[in-house]
Order: sequence, then structure tokens, then C-alpha cells
Amino acid sequence: MQAIWNDKVIAESDDTIVVEGNHYFPKEAIKKEHFVQSDHHSVCPWKGTASYYDIEVNGKTNENAAWYYPETKEGAKQIEGRVAFWKGVEVK
Repeated sequence: MQAIWNDKVIAESDDTIVVEGNHYFPKEAIKKEHFVQSDHHSVCPWKGTASYYDIEVNGKTNENAAWYYPETKEGAKQIEGRVAFWKGVEVK
């Protein structure tokens, strides 16, 4: 699987886990030079509190376009630390 934004592959792995239609990539699969920690957080009742990254490619920023759960609740341990995408990031 690849995550692509602004014509650039920003993550690539054959080890994604699909939860609620989102592919969660291993943290090692993201190209760190395109990720900037955001101060945004959200809460899922069964997964826990998500942290976000802004994605930067070719001088453009996609705010809060990637998220991960640093610590999950018990029912979501399989995605703990993994990164998922939205906001125009194509996963294929």
C-alpha cells in the first residue's frame, strides 16, 4: 500500500491494518521528512486519543492530514502507533 499526497509517496508498506475503512501504516513506513507534529487531538470512544501530523510536500501543507494513537484503549491495540490518512491523501 502507498499513501500519496501532492504527487509524492509519503508512506509505503505491505503491512497495513484496516480499521473502519482506514489503512493504518507502521510508523516506520512513513517518510518522516514530510511529517510535522501538530498540536491537534481528537478522541474516539473505543480507540482513545489521536494525535495528528501536518503533511508537507513541495512547499504545500496539508494540516492534520495524518493521525495516530500513541496509546490506544484495549480494543484497538493492533493500531497503536500506526499512522492513517485523510484530507485528500490517496491510499492505494
